[in-house]
Amino acid sequence: MTESLHTTPGQAGPRTPSNGRLRSRNPLYFEDLAVGDEFVTPARTVTESDVVTFAGLSGDFNSIHTDAILAGGTAYGQRVVHGLLGLSILTGLLDRLRLFDGTAIAMLGVREWNFVNPVFIQDTVHGRLLITGLRRTRRGDRGIIERRLELWNARDELCQEGRIDLMIRCRDSVPPATLPAAEPI
Repeated sequence: MTESLHTTPGQAGPRTPSNGRLRSRNPLYFEDLAVGDEFVTPARTVTESDVVTFAGLSGDFNSIHTDAILAGGTAYGQRVVHGLLGLSILTGLLDRLRLFDGTAIAMLGVREWNFVNPVFIQDTVHGRLLITGLRRTRRGDRGIIERRLELWNARDELCQEGRIDLMIRCRDSVPPATLPAAEPI
């Protein structure tokens, strides 16, 4: 596991420690980012309604999520929030930052996702995003952002972590002939 991004539970707002810039409310383009940029999401509390709605949408009514009596007799002592609900909440918290609103082209996949600690109903969670890599595509008008994401609870426990890369627009298009060789996208 790589070093955690977490330093202060519940820290509000985004920051970019690699260069000290504060982010404007405008969406970010590829050129606005640097490896090491870090952003912190607002927090939100996971409710019973979230779990019931997710169970209905996904069809996952496993008792560990939906049966308070059965779940109370498990090692967790209570119902556990669906892992994919935690991931969905994290992507929603990231969207609240509006970092890539209007510049995102495509999410490229979820990689190396780990469920480290459970999320419980009534947990307040927040997310962190670290830019770990940047590269332009061959077309020169878009770039790939390698992103490490983490979901933290208010008890200062890492709950989920992994990588979700994103393709976004470039502000300035670079002619393909001037770009270094890149993977096809």
